Amino acid sequence: MNAKVEQTGSSSVADTAKLVLALVILVAGVVGYYWYNDLPGWQRLLMLLGGIVLGGAVGSVTRSGHALRDYLGESVFELRKVVWPTRQETIQTTIVIMVVVLVLSLLLGLIDLFLNWAILQHLLKLGR
Repeated sequence: MNAKVEQTGSSSVADTAKLVLALVILVAGVVGYYWYNDLPGWQRLLMLLGGIVLGGAVGSVTRSGHALRDYLGESVFELRKVVWPTRQETIQTTIVIMVVVLVLSLLLGLIDLFLNWAILQHLLKLGR
């Protein structure tokens, strides 16, 4: 865990303006993608990706953008510490899970058949 002290307080007016501008650019890219449906697909896709990239670039220079980058960087650092199972462990665990699911399915099926038989044979014939 990072020992940085979080800064308290609200974001400045400039940060808010940058975030609003980033949102406007992003929305403009999405609206442009759907508005200009007579353009070729690659141009519309370029318009959409441009809105996403430019909006992200403007948003990344704010305090929230820096915090997001720090968070993602720390997440990647923590992800490197994960000990992933080997292929053999993964296959063995998968086989155990499949066997347990099969056994429980058979058990529940047998219970269902027994209850069905009991209800049809005994409980429904009581009134006759």
